[in-house]
Amino acid sequence: MQNPAVYNGRILHVLGVPRNGHGGANIHAMECAYRFYAVQTESYDLGIRPLGVKGITMFKTSYLWGKRSRHVHQYKQAWEYVPAGCVEPGKQPDDAILQELQEEVGLAVTGNPIQVGIVFDEHARTWELIYKLESSSGTVCKNDEYEEIQWISGDKLPSGRSPIAEIMLGYA
Repeated sequence: MQNPAVYNGRILHVLGVPRNGHGGANIHAMECAYRFYAVQTESYDLGIRPLGVKGITMFKTSYLWGKRSRHVHQYKQAWEYVPAGCVEPGKQPDDAILQELQEEVGLAVTGNPIQVGIVFDEHARTWELIYKLESSSGTVCKNDEYEEIQWISGDKLPSGRSPIAEIMLGYA
């Protein structure tokens, strides 16, 4: 059964992320069809590791969290920071995170996105660039990726967080 909400385009497959010795890393990637990533299971691994972006979005003293819907590919009904998405070929990661924020919740940022880390999500098998974003508004729009979207203060975290959200707590 096909899910029309699942992305069906080109992605960047990460070949390697060697550290550069100066506190950074170089990302080596090539273009690949998303379907080769989507068909992977625990017992059927093609080695496709997409490059994704994830944002820790703040407005005043709260962070933007979303409870993933039942029909998404990864982390069904888990809470995560919003936004998140793949980097498409030909697109800069900074532009990708801004596009995801606009598409997922209709928000814009004040200033530029700040890249704070790169992590490997072992469950989803993706490389994720982590960004800090400052929202220009607290009014969000809903979309099909999330059942629920909330601004939550840093001391009142939602339960049922995704494993990558747990890692991202260290960057918030």
